[in-house]
Amino acid sequence: MTATDERTADAFDGSGSDADGGAASVREGATGYEQIILEPYVFTDPPAPSLLSVRLERRGPVVQVTLLGPGKGNAMGPQFWREIPVVFAALDADDSVRAVVLTGSGDNFCYGLDLRTMLEGIIGPNGTDVGLAHGRTRMLHKLRALQGALTAVANCRKPVAAAISGWCIGSGVDLLAACDVRYASANAMFSVREVKVGIVADLGSLQRLPAIIGDGHLRELALTGKDIDAIRAERIGLVNDVLPGPAATLAAAHAFADEVAANPPLVVEGVKEVLDAARSAAVDSGLRYVRAWNAAFLPSHDLSEAVNAFNERRPPNFTGR
Repeated sequence: MTATDERTADAFDGSGSDADGGAASVREGATGYEQIILEPYVFTDPPAPSLLSVRLERRGPVVQVTLLGPGKGNAMGPQFWREIPVVFAALDADDSVRAVVLTGSGDNFCYGLDLRTMLEGIIGPNGTDVGLAHGRTRMLHKLRALQGALTAVANCRKPVAAAISGWCIGSGVDLLAACDVRYASANAMFSVREVKVGIVADLGSLQRLPAIIGDGHLRELALTGKDIDAIRAERIGLVNDVLPGPAATLAAAHAFADEVAANPPLVVEGVKEVLDAARSAAVDSGLRYVRAWNAAFLPSHDLSEAVNAFNERRPPNFTGR
């Protein structure tokens, strides 16, 4: 396979393992900053169980959430979807937290949904009952839960800054869309890739990105599934700024979080509430519509063809069935 094929394969399956590099703990490229000492974040009431999909650390009023994934590229497996709403509900409720920084471990931010572990839970065991009301209802409830996990990020009263390096694909873009601001490393790549694997993106990018990048840019990305680099992402407004490397990107996200944390917390909360009020009804309506659509139409020959083509390392042959 070519390098591009390998990336596509990894994005689909989420298998393998990244080097244990983690996020940088020094603000490189900035002046007037010392090394960041990030203390382990412990939920006070009740104590948090061990988290598998994320690592939580704090420095003063800022908490850093680092994606760990189940494998290569921090793919979003079952643990992520169980843990992320609990984590952000706890951050939302903790008055000592003023801002959140979200980043990925290793070389990439997020390869998106780990389809190999999640597909059966979405379309039913072996696809046997997906055409019946029970199977479609199961899928509807599953999609509601997945959407709710990312909505917990969007609804967090504490501003969330994302620091992105490497690949951000599919549901990783859904996660970015739920954040307040986004900073990218020069090596970052983005793709709303669901269309290429026979899926209507259903976890928030189609609902939240129009207010971020505009309708035309979103249609181009969502209808083609194309990859774009950090420069294009900045030009269309997907990211606020592009930094030279991962350490500088993380530093920019922390600098934003520090500035936010210095402001009156109730006023910051009010700003988020007012900004979200204008679009929240449209987002909620769009999420309801797409989960109903995918509950009805996601199980298809084209979805099976996408899975088979991936496993056989060949281009898919979609027939509209």
